[in-house]
Amino acid sequence: MIRRKTKHLCLAAAALTLTMGVSVGSAMAYFTTYASASGGASLSLSNTVTIPEEQVIDWTKHVTIRNTGDVDCFVRVRAFAGETYQDGLTYADDEGKWTPGEDGCYYYSDVVPAGGETQELRIGIDHMDREESFNVIVVQESTPVLYDEQGNPYADWNRVMDSGGTVYTEEGERE
Repeated sequence: MIRRKTKHLCLAAAALTLTMGVSVGSAMAYFTTYASASGGASLSLSNTVTIPEEQVIDWTKHVTIRNTGDVDCFVRVRAFAGETYQDGLTYADDEGKWTPGEDGCYYYSDVVPAGGETQELRIGIDHMDREESFNVIVVQESTPVLYDEQGNPYADWNRVMDSGGTVYTEEGERE
């Protein structure tokens, strides 16, 4: 009697295994897809490298930004002089292309084309008749030119590029 129960149990297990084995093929067909393609397309990844060029003459730093990459961009500049001298910095340009932003940066209003450069921004330095030495550091950032539905260029400063062409979002993530 026990042999009979064991025999029936083994037959049931074998039938279940056989049924599952047969249905695996249709289940695999459901989860797989076959696709083919032909032809080709060329893909070009571009980057923008902006290089600040600075020259100091008579307590004034003359700054231009050159776009050496192959993508048009917008640029912004900010100067740092330390706590003592920061309020003594003055900004000027002859063309009126540089405008101050609320964040302390100066924004260049025109698109800087690949191979082009900005107009000169002059940063005046008030040394306050002090003898100690100090540095004025100019930091520049760029962002690729984006276009709206009408084809007008605009800058998205939440997508800042570094000199290697990597774009960083506001959260600091790489794209």
